[in-house]
Amino acid sequence: MRGVLRTADRVLLGLVGLVLLVLGGAVLAVGFGAFAPSWWLHDGPHDVLLGDAERTRWRDAGWWWPVVIAVLAVLLLLALWWLVAVVRRRRLAEVLVDTGDGEGAVLRGRALEGVLGQEAGRVDGVERAKVRLTGRRTTPAARVRLLLAPHVDPGTALDDLTTRALTHARDSARLTALPAEVRLHGVRHRAERVG
Repeated sequence: MRGVLRTADRVLLGLVGLVLLVLGGAVLAVGFGAFAPSWWLHDGPHDVLLGDAERTRWRDAGWWWPVVIAVLAVLLLLALWWLVAVVRRRRLAEVLVDTGDGEGAVLRGRALEGVLGQEAGRVDGVERAKVRLTGRRTTPAARVRLLLAPHVDPGTALDDLTTRALTHARDSARLTALPAEVRLHGVRHRAERVG
């Protein structure tokens, strides 16, 4: 289902881009003196898209400008929502596991994230661990955020995470590789008055 939505999104984006390119190119061509059909928006290089009559037609109607501004604001919000939806890194929904018999099994991405997060949280000195899977279902990658206790050596914690949690997740899902981006943060405690 997600693949169909991605394909539909790309087709829609391509069509919108093509329409805007054709309209912009046609306006530019007519502006430089190319022949304009009788049904076209303007007649030649000295014609404007919105003349005085079109711009001032609704000036006396009090509803016109608020409606225009509201429609443009809604279009802007929809465009921003679409941009965020396209640019945002998506969470991996499923991981394809090779079962060794020529078939495959599908593992829910959130399940693997949860198990990997729990195992990373059991590493000595890790206060909290958050894991997010990215990439493709055949080649996933992990983004791990660890909150470390003040006394923990970051190198040791990273080594423990790599040799235990990440290796175990890679082996249990029968992946050839599980690259990971690990961000380490230290716990900040408030100073207490000793007295």
